[in-house]
Amino acid sequence: MWIGTLFALSAGLMWGLVFIAPTLLADYPAALLSFARYLAFGLIALPLAWLDRARLAQFTRADWREALRLSLVGNLLYYLCLAAAIQRAGGPLPTMIIGTLPVVIAITSNLRDAARDGRLPWGRLAPSLALIAAGIGCVNQAELAALRADPQADLGRYAVGALLAVGAVACWTWYPLRNADWLRAHADRSPRTWATAQGVATLLPAALGFAGFWAWNAASGQAFAMPFGPQPERFVLLMLAVGLFASWLGTLCWNEASQRLPTSLVGQLIVFETLSALAYAYALRQEWPGPLTLAGVALLIAGVMWALRVRPEPLAAEAHPA
Repeated sequence: MWIGTLFALSAGLMWGLVFIAPTLLADYPAALLSFARYLAFGLIALPLAWLDRARLAQFTRADWREALRLSLVGNLLYYLCLAAAIQRAGGPLPTMIIGTLPVVIAITSNLRDAARDGRLPWGRLAPSLALIAAGIGCVNQAELAALRADPQADLGRYAVGALLAVGAVACWTWYPLRNADWLRAHADRSPRTWATAQGVATLLPAALGFAGFWAWNAASGQAFAMPFGPQPERFVLLMLAVGLFASWLGTLCWNEASQRLPTSLVGQLIVFETLSALAYAYALRQEWPGPLTLAGVALLIAGVMWALRVRPEPLAAEAHPA
């Protein structure tokens, strides 16, 4: 349990990095950031795949199709929505919307996977979910108050950013459930190899997307300087860092956690990503969070600690008279 939690914490710390790139590269289109991030992920995965080629050779065509589906939805589409949301609504608001993932995944998994993982009793799960929801609500309230106080704020742009963040939530509710399904069904397979397989599967669609964006940029006469934009050194370094740490190593740590913990519990531990992203966002702002935000963070941590005390219970077999 605790080893799985440490792996989830490590994944959250690295996944929080993905919220930084759209802020530091605000002039870059969200589609380019998504394609470039996963192009870097795929290129990083190639030498790792060569070293792990014996295990990858054991994967069936169905396994590779599943890796491709997970990559398209949980990688490319998710980050496209998230990067666009951050560029339109700033860092904290999308971060908090993404922060609803622990609640959404826990509820979805408890309804969907009880037969496999056991059911986390709703009565014992409710305090954890309530604490997490209250924490998210506190931080959201603080951000909305700051938004209302800013005369330059574009409410329509913020609303679009919020909707895009909801789309990212949908993608990343689907991804961990399907990813956990595969890992549980293939408990003999290495989570590291599965992370590498997803990187390899992402490479071709990311490369095609990057090339397609480049062609569209040239055909439409856009002023954006391809292939690396107006800040090439920062762009390349950030994409490589996010590709290595957030995409490959973060996925590896999450896979390790998914094999050790019930899906309904590991879903709640995505809160570590929210906390990390918030910390990074305020560090970039060079601000200290206000009292309401700090109260929200404390509630989020309390909710996670409460969740770790809850153990799944097997479903009782229904008795049928002869």
